[in-house]
Amino acid sequence: MWTLGLTGGIGSGKSTVSALFQQLGITVVDADVVARQVVQPGTNGLAAIVSRHGRSLLLDDGSLNRAKLRDIIFADESEKQWLNALLHPLIRTEMFTQLEQAQSAYAILEAPLLFENSLDKYCQRTLLIDVPETVQISRTCARDNITEQQAQAILKAQMSRQDKVAKANDIISNAGVIADLSAKVSLYHQNYLHLANLHSR
Repeated sequence: MWTLGLTGGIGSGKSTVSALFQQLGITVVDADVVARQVVQPGTNGLAAIVSRHGRSLLLDDGSLNRAKLRDIIFADESEKQWLNALLHPLIRTEMFTQLEQAQSAYAILEAPLLFENSLDKYCQRTLLIDVPETVQISRTCARDNITEQQAQAILKAQMSRQDKVAKANDIISNAGVIADLSAKVSLYHQNYLHLANLHSR
C-alpha cells in the first residue's frame, strides 16, 4: 500500500488536515489512536504493564490509568525505556496491519513523532503541516487549557520546526483559514493519487 506520512507539531492543525483527507475517502491510521488500542483491556500490552506495576495502575473499569503511568515514566527514565521497548513493536505491528487492510487508493500514517520515531522510512512520501511556533503555542494553550510554559516544554521535546521542514517532502502552511487548507489538501490529494497509481503498476 502506497503510504503518506502525515505529521506536524502540537497545534499545527494536523488532525484537521487528516479529517480533510478522510472526507476524500482516504484511510488514515493514527499512531496516537493505535498507541491507545494496544493497551486496552484484554491486550498483551496492558497485561505486561500490570505484571510489572500491579493492578493499582488500573481504573475501576479495568482500563489503564494513563495519568498514573505518565507519573511513573516521568520520574524514572529506565521505566520510560522499558515502556517504549514494550509498546513500540506492538504499535508498529498494529499500524502496519491497519495500513495493509486499507481499501482506499493510498493510505495515511498520521504520527506527531513521525520523524523522531523514524516512521518516515515506512512511507513513500511525507507531508508536514507547518505553522509558526507562536501560533502552535497559542492554539495549544487555548485547546488544552495549559500554560505557555507547559506548551513550550512540549515543543522542546519534539524535533525542531527547521529540522522537520528539512526532512519533509511536502509542506502545507496552516496559518490561514480552513478554506485555504481544504484547497491545498485537494491539490496534494490529486498528486498522491497519481503517485499511488504509478506505484501500483
